[in-house]
Order: sequence, then structure tokens, then C-alpha cells
Amino acid sequence: MSASPRPPILDVRDVTVRFGGIVALDRVSFQVEPGGIVGLIGPNGAGKTTLFNCLSRLYTPNEGAILFDGGSLLSTRPYRISGLGIGRTFQDLAMFRSMTVLQNVMVGMHSKARSGFFAHALRLRGVSGEERITRERAYESLEFLGVSAYAHQLVEGLPFGLLKRVEVARALVSRPKLLLLDEPAGGLNHEEVEALVKLIRTIRDTFQLTVLLVEHHMNLVMQVSEKVVVLDFGKCIADGPPAAVQRDPAVIQAYLGGH
Repeated sequence: MSASPRPPILDVRDVTVRFGGIVALDRVSFQVEPGGIVGLIGPNGAGKTTLFNCLSRLYTPNEGAILFDGGSLLSTRPYRISGLGIGRTFQDLAMFRSMTVLQNVMVGMHSKARSGFFAHALRLRGVSGEERITRERAYESLEFLGVSAYAHQLVEGLPFGLLKRVEVARALVSRPKLLLLDEPAGGLNHEEVEALVKLIRTIRDTFQLTVLLVEHHMNLVMQVSEKVVVLDFGKCIADGPPAAVQRDPAVIQAYLGGH
């Protein structure tokens, strides 16, 4: 008797988002299987960033449901998303410029900290041990991403491609179940993009997590993704293996015009 299939780690059901009279997402539905790498693509204005913002609880949909690991994501407060097991990078680097690389990565562990802000400020008992563990975990993430040599440098002035890796390290430090990558290839050169394909797979395999990425770089998406979801004008127009999606007439129409 064959084992029953594992339930999806992410289940987006009929999600609709409106901004005034504009429908940014129109009954979008798709699933992400545990351990998969899924690419979310579409022309500019298709609704990709809006959907990512719903997944990280920056936006609340007007309609629909989002289930993560079997529970309702929409019933979770935004500041609890990381603790739930979702890590995210951003299209525009969200770095604390006056802090070191290591300190920026340590911020990613805040959701796992048992001590509150005042306990850290007053250096109460137990905080020093917690901070040591956080520092060690952050350094391990930097080592994994190959940028530990920059741990004690301020992020201000460091190369863009390096900072992209620092941001991934920060997303990984809390050991998420689902990693949301927002335009990870943005601003990278050809060699860096090729290295990113291998890195994403290595991250998935090493940390045994699931990856959902929004990306304009089609070569990267088609190389690394096992499944591709396509949005156009807020609607899901295709969902399947990369080769099938590339041949889909609706996808070709969306990218080449004809609206």
C-alpha cells in the first residue's frame, strides 16, 4: 500500500486583494509542496509582490484563505510570521546600514528569542547565553553563504551581490520551513546568477526547507524551479512544470503582448 501524499506546506485559496477600485489579486489559488522549489513569475504589475506581502502578512486579503503547514496564516499577526517558520528576503535590500554584517544577520533570530527588549537592555540573567547562541547561529549562516570574512564590517559600502547573500543568511538564521526569495537575482551579473542557481538548491537540500521565489530572470526560474506559477493582471494563468509553462499559449501571450 503506497504512502498517502504529504499535504502542501503552503495552500493559497482564492486570494483576492483590492486597492480601492484596483484588483491586484483576483481569486489566486495554488499549492506549494514540502521541499519543493517554486517560481512565481509574471509581467510587471501582475500581482507577485502583492501576493508575497500577503504571505508575510504585510497585507491582508479582502477574500480567500492562506494555509501554512496546515494552519491559517491569516489568523497570525505579522510579527509572529518568522516564528511560525517563514523567512523572507526583499527586492530592495532591507539592511541596517549602521550595523555590522553579523549584527544584521542576528536580527533574523529575534523571533526565536525568549527574552524581551527590556531584558536585553538591562542585561538580565540568561540574556548573555541567549545572545551567544544567536551570535553563533548568525556566524554559521554567514559561513554557509561564504561571507563570514565580512562579519564585523559595516554593511554600508559593501558590494550589492555580497549584501544579497547577507540578506539570505538573515532569512536562514531562524531555520525557516518556507523561504520566500523576492527577486534574488536582481542586480546580479551573469556569473552571480549561475552561482545563485546552485545556491538555492543547496539551501533547499541542506536546510530541508521549501523555497518560493519571485523572479524576473527567466533563465534562473526555469533552471531552478520544479514548478512555476504564472500571474497576469492579478489572475493565475498557469501552474505546472517549467517546460509546460514555457509552452503555454496564455503565458506566451502575457509576455509577448496582445492584450
